[in-house]
Amino acid sequence: MHGDRIAVRITRYGRDGRAEGDIVRIVERTHATVVGKVHLRRRGVYIEPHDDRVQHWIHIPEALALPKGGSVHRVGAKALEITRIEELEGLIVNVEITEFPKQSETALGRIVEILGHPNDFGIDVEITIRKFHLPNVFPPEVLEQARSISRELSPDEISKRTDFRDREIVTIDGESARDFDDAVRVEHLPNGHYALEVHIADVSHYVRPGTFIDKEAALRGTSVYFPDRAVPMLPIELSTDICSLRPNEDRLVLSALLEIDHQGEIVSQRFCRGIIRSAARMTYTAVNAALEGEPEAVKQYAQLVPHFQLMRDLALILQRKRERRGSIDFDLPEAQIEFNENGEMVSVSRAARNIAHRLIEEFMLAANEAVDTHVSQFDVPMVHRIHEMPDAAKVVAFEEVAAQFGVSLGIGALKVKKFAMNTRHRDGRKTRREVEVPAEIHITSRHYQKLIARLQGKPEERVLQYLMLRSLKQARYSANGVGHFALAAEFYTHFTSPIRRYPDLLVHRILGAIFDHAQPPYSEGVLAKLADRASETERTAAEAERELMEWKKLKFLADKVGDEFSGLIISTTKFGFFVELSEYFIEGIVPIERIFGDRYEFQENTRRIVGRRTRREFKIGDRLTVRLDRINATSRRAEFSPIIEATPRNHRNKDRNKGKRK
Repeated sequence: MHGDRIAVRITRYGRDGRAEGDIVRIVERTHATVVGKVHLRRRGVYIEPHDDRVQHWIHIPEALALPKGGSVHRVGAKALEITRIEELEGLIVNVEITEFPKQSETALGRIVEILGHPNDFGIDVEITIRKFHLPNVFPPEVLEQARSISRELSPDEISKRTDFRDREIVTIDGESARDFDDAVRVEHLPNGHYALEVHIADVSHYVRPGTFIDKEAALRGTSVYFPDRAVPMLPIELSTDICSLRPNEDRLVLSALLEIDHQGEIVSQRFCRGIIRSAARMTYTAVNAALEGEPEAVKQYAQLVPHFQLMRDLALILQRKRERRGSIDFDLPEAQIEFNENGEMVSVSRAARNIAHRLIEEFMLAANEAVDTHVSQFDVPMVHRIHEMPDAAKVVAFEEVAAQFGVSLGIGALKVKKFAMNTRHRDGRKTRREVEVPAEIHITSRHYQKLIARLQGKPEERVLQYLMLRSLKQARYSANGVGHFALAAEFYTHFTSPIRRYPDLLVHRILGAIFDHAQPPYSEGVLAKLADRASETERTAAEAERELMEWKKLKFLADKVGDEFSGLIISTTKFGFFVELSEYFIEGIVPIERIFGDRYEFQENTRRIVGRRTRREFKIGDRLTVRLDRINATSRRAEFSPIIEATPRNHRNKDRNKGKRK
């Protein structure tokens, strides 16, 4: 089944170097439970998995169809009670697999949870949580431990820390943020340099290794953020209260104190345990308004405006420094969903970004890099955030597409390498032949950086940026520091978000051991396993967040079938083109068979869809009007058709006459 870990015996390699093989055994099953829809059949109760990659329906024996004592599960404010099997038809349930499928046999299972009807409010989040096996309920022992943690700060603990409570330190986050794990301050020094203070919630003071809370945090690995709720890594007693840097409350922190010159270089740095009292809970919108000189914002934050101006100046210096060394900045937009007071979706729009977002990003990048650089001097096991060199084959694949738009990364001619490969055939024969694969290529982050600059403002900018991103490897956590390709950084880690990322908590503990001149808290082997686990949970969370966002978008469009929208073509393929709606930040597909009035074909060399007779064409960057035809439940896509003006009569006659002359 999809997601299972298996042992494979390689039987042959294709000319492209890809292997083929046979499954020897299943090493580990991924899906202990499966969420799906109930179908009542003559042969019994069956569950159709919500994940279309899990293609095995699950048979539920009647004796296992209802959880003990029936089932009561709350969806929103409604209580759902099921006591008879007939009432299960069409409901969404969570199923424990008791017997996995073997060849033609059906998987067996038992219903352990009834979530509700497919259209119930909030059901999409419940399905996503179970589909991706996200731990969303804290065990009793974890909650009990969290509630027992004292909120009082002892004088002895305060005396051990650097006191920053008299400084105007602020948090800057989005309007909907509930946990605040970073606070910042910038001042001008007498020598003309900038002093940057980055204060991070000291979660390591409250969450000790090996405790119930720590084990649960390691299991979760990260918080998962959905449009209307979150699945936190830590209980709310910690994430939104004790550890959160709330305004006008004393909070324990780990602090990075950096002196930075006008070239963005760190000339001195210090790290310590501290205590702060945030002066204000600022939002990106409010800080941007103050920096733009909006009178109301300037008046409200008069005392802080000079600090914001220094932050902006320093952020731009740090940005220019990264650009000089080749750091890549992809400007790929993100969607945000707006809800009314009843929790109903009212709009899907492009998430706004301003200078306030940039300054926080630059400060966090600087602190993360500084911490990893500092720890590297002590030769202790460390968890790094790494981004490896891209694979040659993926770079070549991108270059082939980019060439169709007349651009290139500029890596020069590609060389291939050959190697001999033995192939064992199913009949026992063995053959030997040469296989060609792309050789390693000389590529740096500057190649990507320069191409991004050349594409700025062009119609194909977005699609090529997306394809560039696809050609790169995914960043991950590792106990082996090999640098960060996209940031062009030799040292990099994650230090700034311990409330929502477990690797940051590990880094805090390692840094704390250095403060105390103690033995490293982890061996390299243990850190390697924890890093791999954190990378895995991060990918799962990202996939869950992305899928739910797309699902929310489709639900928003569900009652708009037949409506017309203005749109922008953002990608073309042999089966149609993708369009982004101008009013809403939603994408959909226009299948090539839905373009009426002619027979259309995809021209691969120009990436255009062209009509055979009219020569009408559709290309990336074109704006047009489309009609929403349907929401395809199978592919989970919105499907549109273009509103095409009739071809002028004289043009049609001209085409007809041309045909006669031929």
